Amino acid sequence: MSITVFAPAKVNLYLHVTGKRADGYHLLDSLAVFPGMGDLVEVEAADELSLNLGGAFGVALQAEPDNLLLRAARALAPGRGARLRLEKNLPVASGIGGGSADAAAALRALSALWGISNADLPDIALQLGADVPVCVASRPARMQGIGEILSPAPNLPEFGITLVNPGVAVPTPAVFKARSGDFSPAPALPVMWPNAASMAADLQKCGNDLQSAAISLQPAIGEVLAALNALPGALLARMSGSGATCFALFNTKDEAQAAAAMLAVHSGWWCWGGGLYQPPQTGL
Repeated sequence: MSITVFAPAKVNLYLHVTGKRADGYHLLDSLAVFPGMGDLVEVEAADELSLNLGGAFGVALQAEPDNLLLRAARALAPGRGARLRLEKNLPVASGIGGGSADAAAALRALSALWGISNADLPDIALQLGADVPVCVASRPARMQGIGEILSPAPNLPEFGITLVNPGVAVPTPAVFKARSGDFSPAPALPVMWPNAASMAADLQKCGNDLQSAAISLQPAIGEVLAALNALPGALLARMSGSGATCFALFNTKDEAQAAAAMLAVHSGWWCWGGGLYQPPQTGL
């Protein structure tokens, strides 16, 4: 039996650093959404645990001796075997939760393959990384704490989103180290937004507290944001996560696709545009 699960990218529409725990972990507040672009995780029964890598960015992971997917499998059921294949379509270490989404997809797929209940997935997911729990459901959600506190997102209007990565790496620890300034409060969010323009207007009052630090380490991020802000119809441009991927919001997915096509002429930039991922009502 073979099971394939889609692992959509995770985008932080805003990201506030609200505090810091005694153990050094930062407390965050963020609204996460999932565009219709991502990786594919395939699992099938096998005696031993193994991983095959493919896709446009699979080669970037070849040097990793213990990929996050394998760690997810071992955390779910130590000693169990399966053959895993990852089609890596998202840039690696790029602020859009690619590795976390892959791990979450592996947990879902292997739970089905091995007949394991999903009840413990949130706890297992948190052991693997702060972004993994929100990626398990791959539905818009508000993330708080270190990623373990999840609550429903406001009802979102239809909108388009363009993603751009300039092909540079910004390690998350380095970004947090470079960050300066006070902690930010958690914003009050409405129950719903009637349209993309009102959503963007409210999000404009928020920010990404890691954006300035990331730009200081990789000025190419600032170049991407300038290009996104200059696009016709762009409602909001911001960096996602700790970077380097940035996004712009549009009224429609067609506008977002057109924007991605316009920016794809930049050498070394990875660009995508479209709408949000729509999870299946049942199953994986």
